[in-house]
Amino acid sequence: MAEEKPELSYEQARDELTDVVRRLEAGGLTLEESLALWERGERLAAICEEWLEGARARLAAAMAERAEPAERPENAPF
Repeated sequence: MAEEKPELSYEQARDELTDVVRRLEAGGLTLEESLALWERGERLAAICEEWLEGARARLAAAMAERAEPAERPENAPF
């Protein structure tokens, strides 16, 4: 199964999650509104985590590649 890109960028999800938290903390919502916001916040947090995990994997791969000695032909001067 191919991995799909999240529907939002990391920045979009983070900003919307910040707004969701602000609205929940402000109060004055019905229980149903609060639950809907909470569920949206959980989805946004998962999107952020997916982006961060992808970034960690890319960074780890780049660091591993950099750590491997470069392959040089046998007759290379150095």
